[in-house]
Amino acid sequence: MIFGGVDLAAEARRTGIAEVSDDGELAVKNVHVGVDDEQLADLVLASVKTGLDVPLGWPDSFVRHVVEHAAGEMLPPISTDVSWRRAMAMRTTDLVVRDRTGIVPLSVSADKIAYPALRWAGVEARLRVQGTDVARDGSGRICEVYPAATLKCWLLPSRGYKGKQNKALRVDLITQLTRVFPSLNWNGHQEICASDDNAFDAVLAALMAYLVHQDLAVPPPPEASDVVLREGWIWLPETDPFLG
Repeated sequence: MIFGGVDLAAEARRTGIAEVSDDGELAVKNVHVGVDDEQLADLVLASVKTGLDVPLGWPDSFVRHVVEHAAGEMLPPISTDVSWRRAMAMRTTDLVVRDRTGIVPLSVSADKIAYPALRWAGVEARLRVQGTDVARDGSGRICEVYPAATLKCWLLPSRGYKGKQNKALRVDLITQLTRVFPSLNWNGHQEICASDDNAFDAVLAALMAYLVHQDLAVPPPPEASDVVLREGWIWLPETDPFLG
């Protein structure tokens, strides 16, 4: 079985993808940086499940606000402070990630992360019309992931590992991942992952896709089932089964 991982950027040149195979042994395969929309769709179609490091949707409250504002039907805010705006910045899953890890995901409503989210929305639409199950709650062929929060759950360094200047930390992280996946075969892909954080995050995304498929990640609560189908759900690992 093949599990895909995508570190999605707004531009193809900074988008990383990776595959992790499970043939009795987990093995990293086909790590690339510089991936267009067609290659992204092909990866999803070729994989049992693909982990995507990008918001899959927007907050319900933000979507309602935009629709009402466009129609000229928005009511005046009850409060004059910024609280009503902050309520539209975070999705349900963003708040769960913040509470569990202390890491606050970038706001897809109010930050530059919206650019790659828009790109994914186009790929999602293409896959959906082809009949691919791209449910945003992770029940189909894709799941939303967050590499930094994943590392935090594994008690590994989750900040300061990106950028060319932090290659040494990525080298150390690659070694430390053996605490989580003792039998992981990197197949010589350590260098590209150490040199480019987009490649490293893509491998983490693929590993999370594997854990989601194995029911070793935390699903959305039943009471949030409707909202996460629209907003997306960031899958985080269960910690205890992996760390000794």
